[in-house]
Amino acid sequence: MSIQFNPNLQSPAIQGPLSQPGIRQESTEQNKFGDALLNSFRQVNQDQTESNQSIVDLLSGKQQDINTVVASMAKADMSFKLLVGVRNKLVEAYKETMRMQV
Repeated sequence: MSIQFNPNLQSPAIQGPLSQPGIRQESTEQNKFGDALLNSFRQVNQDQTESNQSIVDLLSGKQQDINTVVASMAKADMSFKLLVGVRNKLVEAYKETMRMQV
C-alpha cells in the first residue's frame, strides 16, 4: 500500500477566512478580552464607590438602614476578592506559559 501526496490539494480544515493572509481575527479577540477586563475593573470600582458613599450617607444621617450599608460593603468586598482571584489566575497562567519550552 502506497500513499500518494499531491501538494496542490489543500485540506478543508485549512481553507477559510482565517487561512487568508491579511485577516487578523486575534486583534478582535484581544479587544474583547481587554474590554471584558476593563468592564470588570469599572464594575468593581463602582461597587467600591457605592459602598463608600453608603458609609458616608450612614455617618451623615442621610441613611438610617444599616442593613443596606452592610450589604453594599459585602458586595464590594466579594467583587474585589473575585477580581483579585482572576488576576492571580492570569498571573499564574502567564508564568506557566513562560515556563513552557519551545
